[in-house]
Amino acid sequence: MKHTLLIVPGLGDSTAGHWQDNWLQHFPNATKVVQDNWNQPQLEDWLKNLDATINSIETPIVIVAHSLAVSLVMHWSQQNNTSKIVGALLVAPADVESPEHTPEEIWNFAPIPLDQLKYPSIVITSANDPYISAKRAEFLAQKWGSDFYNVGLKGHLNLASQLGFWEEGQQILENLLEKITKNQK
Repeated sequence: MKHTLLIVPGLGDSTAGHWQDNWLQHFPNATKVVQDNWNQPQLEDWLKNLDATINSIETPIVIVAHSLAVSLVMHWSQQNNTSKIVGALLVAPADVESPEHTPEEIWNFAPIPLDQLKYPSIVITSANDPYISAKRAEFLAQKWGSDFYNVGLKGHLNLASQLGFWEEGQQILENLLEKITKNQK
């Protein structure tokens, strides 16, 4: 299957050294959503940029979202035709509804939509993510109809987690791609 890996970073962008940036450089079929304001995100602005990027892609899309971008993707999927999306890797969702877990500048992404997705997806969290409890991440995965992976004590699965090319994440992505292929037969 010829597809595009759409890298969707969260708050602050996924810059050099972050596994999302490494994947963007590593996979020739990867592209990235670029936001106008990475540090003071506004849901409506971010939705417009995500939608414009999706509409500019000709091939089927596999979304690779991190942190705040998971809520962004959920809002977009609830409001738009998702027929171009064949799957999503939803990594380290930030609990935008929890003042104890997330900063105020991302609360405008609440509430997190709980509708079941119309495409295969996998939610990945870690046992000690400061931006969401593993129990809450698993609850979201169940609501969305997503497979769920808890990868242990690895923080927010971001630059500070020092994941490099995050081979474990690539294997989980491969699992998703296999599921997509089976669904298309």
